[in-house]
Amino acid sequence: VQLQASGGGLVQTGGSLRLSCTASGRTFSNYLGWFRQGPGKEREFIAAVSRSGAFISYADSVKGRFTISRDNAKRAVYLQIDSLKPEDTAVYFCAANTRLFSKTDRQYDYWGQGTLVTVSS
Repeated sequence: VQLQASGGGLVQTGGSLRLSCTASGRTFSNYLGWFRQGPGKEREFIAAVSRSGAFISYADSVKGRFTISRDNAKRAVYLQIDSLKPEDTAVYFCAANTRLFSKTDRQYDYWGQGTLVTVSS
């Protein structure tokens, strides 16, 4: 499975972005998720969605501002980010987990290359 993330960019505080991640190859991922790594910080869990879309989990820090969704027909997962803050500046990664739900990056089997989101104040 290869993942390709896109949609990052420079945006002002309060703005919005929609990140996309498309998968190619054998796609049998139970969970698709987004993580981010800010400057000088460890990579952190943002959100994940189950294969059916019925189960979704968010990190507390992004609840109410971030929305994850997936389109299995397009082999894609999306992250809508609203009300952006400077502390949201980070490289955002999509990832695929073929097993059980987890917020731990070590449990994810496949990773995209990351897309940079920069929020100016």
